[in-house]
Amino acid sequence: MEELNDIIVGLEQRISVYKSRLQDVQKKREKIDDEIATIKKYLELAETLYRVEADKAKLATISGQFISDSDKASRLAPLVDVTDQSREILLGRSKYVGMNVSEAAFHVLRDARAAMHAKEICHRLIEGGLRIKGRTPVTSIATSLKRDRRFRKVAPNTFEAIEEKLQAV
Repeated sequence: MEELNDIIVGLEQRISVYKSRLQDVQKKREKIDDEIATIKKYLELAETLYRVEADKAKLATISGQFISDSDKASRLAPLVDVTDQSREILLGRSKYVGMNVSEAAFHVLRDARAAMHAKEICHRLIEGGLRIKGRTPVTSIATSLKRDRRFRKVAPNTFEAIEEKLQAV
């Protein structure tokens, strides 16, 4: 009987040690998860800054191609005066920046003049520079469009802009 008690006491001690080690490892994991999240945010910021600077360099290269010497500069001066909208079109990355999902999707569907699946809308919005929050961007877009009267659901996750609303814009 004493031998059984020793075994039980030994097992209780092991269980206690394992629980303590598990808690320690879980705390370390939480710290690592926090560090990963922070690094991801810094990486995202760095990548965004990189894209902005790369786009500036592309724009400078494009502008530089229009002006090669002073004689040509006087003839091509109007071409060099690139408006913000032209820059957006040239760079193709900031067409929808500053818009919410519904606004930008309305522009996409208006330009397409056809119904589109939320996945295709998502791709076009991302290409246009819109950042879509949420873990599932396609679902976020579909939810936004379902709630907006400017859109009609014509198939699963497929939407069209309502014609009356198109003519008002």
